[in-house]
Amino acid sequence: MTGRAAHFHINGEEYNIYIRNADTLLYVIRGKTGFTGAKPGCLNGDCGACTVIVNGWPVKSCLMLAVEAEGEEIITAEGLHGSEIQKAFVKYFAFQCGYCTPGYIMNCQTLITQYPEADRNKIKEWLDSNICRCTSYEEIEQALYSVLRQHR
Repeated sequence: MTGRAAHFHINGEEYNIYIRNADTLLYVIRGKTGFTGAKPGCLNGDCGACTVIVNGWPVKSCLMLAVEAEGEEIITAEGLHGSEIQKAFVKYFAFQCGYCTPGYIMNCQTLITQYPEADRNKIKEWLDSNICRCTSYEEIEQALYSVLRQHR
């Protein structure tokens, strides 16, 4: 098997991981670091369950090759432990089965950081990039709005 050692910055920690050129970031994060917040869903970029933050922006890790993320700042759901958006998801019951929740939280966290003054259209656009099969959309939106209001 052809591969090489690669260096990653994940959740503020340094990792030297043996990867193949074909490995996705999702595979490396889940299989080689033990961080399981990013979920394998559709594996083609539609559902957003695998969303992580790379250099401050949401990325569907099932579509990104690990070699593309080498040396970049990566944050998984575990890296947001105790964040305002996680607390808001709990407060507003913005989950049912919970499978999509980490991806939504990562997307919402980035929206809060990059666009704290986001209008309704921007929020809708960002929330449309993920899918909740249990239909917790209203609660997810309420959680996001509650945090955005705190930042205004």
